[in-house]
Amino acid sequence: MSLLDAFMNMDEETFTTLSVSILCTGLIGYMCFIIYKLAKDSKAGKYGTIVLAFVLGFGMFGFIAKTILTEILQK
Repeated sequence: MSLLDAFMNMDEETFTTLSVSILCTGLIGYMCFIIYKLAKDSKAGKYGTIVLAFVLGFGMFGFIAKTILTEILQK
């Protein structure tokens, strides 16, 4: 069975789980880039960059924590 056959015969739950994990990881990486670019363009300095990363990154942390807690509580 090739990789393409496995992908084509994948059930909806597995596809949804994989796509959300992969796409959200990409989105989080892109948001990190946006935070960096925003700090660089605004000349925020070290303290301003830390504040931006903490405040804007807090939402990403919430999503990651929710995913971890969901996995722990389901077992």
